[in-house]
Amino acid sequence: MTVFHRNEKKEPLPDRLKGGVVAIGNFDGVHRGHRSVLERALALSETSGAPPLVLTFEPHPRTVFQPDRPVYRLTPAPLKARLLEAVGFQCVIDYPFDKEFSQRSAEEFVQSVLVDWLQASAVVTGFDFHFGKGREGGPAYLMAAGERLGFMVSLVDAFRDENADVISSSRIRSLLAQGDVAAAAGLLGYRYTVEAEIIGGEKLGRTLGYPTANMSLPPETELKAGIYAVHLRTADGTIRDGVASYGRRPTVTERGAPLLETYVFDFSGDLYGQTCSVSFFGHLRDELKFDGLEPLVEQMRRDEEEARALLSSVRPLSRLDSTIAF
Repeated sequence: MTVFHRNEKKEPLPDRLKGGVVAIGNFDGVHRGHRSVLERALALSETSGAPPLVLTFEPHPRTVFQPDRPVYRLTPAPLKARLLEAVGFQCVIDYPFDKEFSQRSAEEFVQSVLVDWLQASAVVTGFDFHFGKGREGGPAYLMAAGERLGFMVSLVDAFRDENADVISSSRIRSLLAQGDVAAAAGLLGYRYTVEAEIIGGEKLGRTLGYPTANMSLPPETELKAGIYAVHLRTADGTIRDGVASYGRRPTVTERGAPLLETYVFDFSGDLYGQTCSVSFFGHLRDELKFDGLEPLVEQMRRDEEEARALLSSVRPLSRLDSTIAF
């Protein structure tokens, strides 16, 4: 998997990647709607023999224009790259998006990026893709530019779910804010997953018989506080069942930022410093404040039993789910 990051944008692509079929978009979440665009690009690549590439932008443009309101990213760049690789792409280009880049004309983007640098043979994007200063470039502009400059353009309509509702990243974020990780998985096509380094905590869980692997998620994370049945993937790829609490620990303390604390079943190893991922299978209950530690531990036992029961029957939703959450 080749990933080009922000400081490498001026480096020439390897010859094997030139003339590719380029899927363009933010693709936050790599959800089922995105995959209608991605699968079109892969199909064109297979037919033409040209390499399939993804052109995306980092950071998310909305974060650049509204830095005081950063976007809740469903899939930060490293996780997004792994998902795109699992889908079938050979290269992901994380093109740097800043205010200077946003002021470039649509013509400059097409000529300097698509034609001169990528030498794209085909471009695939959503029907509502806009680009260039003031969003002057749209679908009609892109198609005309392709005819003029020699690359094919394929536009993909919005993908709708079984109820004919459009699948979007914002819709998935709203479901996660409600704690409905099962519905979010249905739109993603895989279980919602976060990734972070395991950090030290107050070690109270260990004294209660429930040691946890703790993660600090980005402050803009909007996942509902509560208790979840999860899989935890360690750095070596091992998958373990567990139950996770996300929130501010109201029984013990409500100070500080929310933490994701995962109790890994039947495990006594040391995960500190490892970058692990946690995939969410079900919301068990909301975060509650208990009258002391004894009723908290009793509830934790019930949470463990419920999580074990739920996880005992889970199956992959898709090949992508198998790659990420199993």
